[in-house]
Amino acid sequence: MLSLHAVNQYYGNQHTLWNVSLDLAPGECTCVIGLPGMGKTTLVNCITGHLPIESGTILWHDAGSAPRDLLNFSAEHRAAIGIGYVAQDRRVFSQLTVEENLHIAMLAGPKPAGAITGEIYTLFPELYALRQVKGAGLSEDDQYQLALARALIVHPRLLILDEPTRGIGQAFMHKLGNLIVRLSQDFGMTVLLAEQHLSFIHRVANRFCLLHQGRSVAQGYVNQLDEQVLSRWMTPHPGP
Repeated sequence: MLSLHAVNQYYGNQHTLWNVSLDLAPGECTCVIGLPGMGKTTLVNCITGHLPIESGTILWHDAGSAPRDLLNFSAEHRAAIGIGYVAQDRRVFSQLTVEENLHIAMLAGPKPAGAITGEIYTLFPELYALRQVKGAGLSEDDQYQLALARALIVHPRLLILDEPTRGIGQAFMHKLGNLIVRLSQDFGMTVLLAEQHLSFIHRVANRFCLLHQGRSVAQGYVNQLDEQVLSRWMTPHPGP
């Protein structure tokens, strides 16, 4: 599906990602974890095309075709080939209704508007009742539902969620976990999360990649995230 090899990235003179390699398998949920400021969102933005990389490769694999290097693809082109993305800040149109937000997202998709909207309202029944409400009038949880619906409405093959549990309620977190599991297990969608909520990670993810100061220091199956790994890399250490 997607392979990163030796990816390096800089903010000005600051080296933020150091030779990061990662393989995303079809139909699996992978979580990039780490303490705040360790490079999770930077890595996500490199994959989506919102940040350039200094060196390395990001390859997109289609069955029966040669891998495509995404480095020459814009963020819009990456979305068009099947990469859906929900940012931390949701990015819904606050002055447009739920339905208008969805119709704008559908412009990038190949299916008739009515058919896709019906599928989306099946996944997100609460949005149907709110379809004439403007984005600014939605709760935090419903704004996230709308942002996720916008990403899913064009049927992406890879769905990327940056800090999906930030700012949402416990009940919606449980619902979101159910949906992510359903997308990967029932629909065969590949999912990449940037997340640090460990109980959520254990519930939804198959694999993990742990970043520390921009380096991948551990990768594997989520059941390998034991206390030794967590205490070494996920425990904040006080300054001098």
